[in-house]
Amino acid sequence: MINSTTYNYLNSQETPFYYYDLELLNSTLKSIKEEAAQYNYHVHYAIKANANPRILSLIQTFGLGADCVSGNEIKRALENDFPANKIVYAGVGKSDKEIEIALDAHIFCFNCESIPEIEVIDEIAKSKNKIANIALRINPNVNANTHHYITTGIAENKFGINPWEFEEILQLLENSENINLIGLHFHIGSQIVDLSVFKSLCLRINEIQDWFLDHQIIVDHINVGGGFGINYHKPDEEPIPDFKNYFALFNEFLSLKANQELHFELGRSIVGQCGSLISRVLYVKNGINTNFTILDAGMTELLRPALYQAYHKIENLSSKDLPENYDVVGPICESSDCFGKAVSLPKTKRNDLIAIRSTGAYGEVMASNYNLRLIAKSFFSYDIKK
Repeated sequence: MINSTTYNYLNSQETPFYYYDLELLNSTLKSIKEEAAQYNYHVHYAIKANANPRILSLIQTFGLGADCVSGNEIKRALENDFPANKIVYAGVGKSDKEIEIALDAHIFCFNCESIPEIEVIDEIAKSKNKIANIALRINPNVNANTHHYITTGIAENKFGINPWEFEEILQLLENSENINLIGLHFHIGSQIVDLSVFKSLCLRINEIQDWFLDHQIIVDHINVGGGFGINYHKPDEEPIPDFKNYFALFNEFLSLKANQELHFELGRSIVGQCGSLISRVLYVKNGINTNFTILDAGMTELLRPALYQAYHKIENLSSKDLPENYDVVGPICESSDCFGKAVSLPKTKRNDLIAIRSTGAYGEVMASNYNLRLIAKSFFSYDIKK
């Protein structure tokens, strides 16, 4: 919720921009730390969700590790004081240069997604006289019941190693002198709000662990990835996800072996609700079915609605008039540049301040210069004089 002091501050800034409620982020991190500590779970923040240095700086003070999917994310994590021994590196297409960056930094673990990738890491590690710790990212064929663009754990996806490759993988590891297998890694998708999906993942991991046990292999680390969703429709009613039941579910249904450590890679659930995209109304234009509210923010500042029809709650911060329906669109020369259709807003006029909620994850980090637009600035609640 935005009070009058915050509104006056935001209204005085040039739009569009990202606004981050750092008090909410702080409370979210406290909840994660407290709930995960009950089971001695290890949490890595997925930097792909939001790589803003100020966001990262706050997150690392809570002792979280970093989940990276590029060499530059590894660099950004190190620049913001995430310890190398808490950095995990995933991604289906790691380049030689990125692998070298990770090896030189002595990161905790590579999450490996294919036989060719393991071969390349072994070769590069050998050239550097190093040993690379790896986890096998396994495709468990568990349906996340989320949008098909953000599901990653079924057989048709490009991610992970399939069970029919296990025998070949074991032979490869036996012949790879510069590879050290320390874990199994799983990640089945994003924006998962049905906790029963994670129960299915746990049961599948138990089966896979039994297969490896039958082959005399017990790893030290199990990594269940991330994917825990947020409430986009009612952000004020559920500003902090239910981490208590989330972690408790894994404790109940995942059968860890003796001395195994459990790791998570949370992104959206940490930063999603703390961010809003603040924009201003340029024009209200007559339409056939509803009027168009044309904002100065577009798909260059928030790609998710155009990319996979994602919903974000839209609020008019300036008006308290009776509601009308609007198609809320941006200025970009693409018909897909639309934030929502038939959105109920108080009667809206030029220069009204608009907040597009729950943009702390995959908002700023996916911004582009399309149409030669400038990357929007960021503002933070800690900077507002109360």
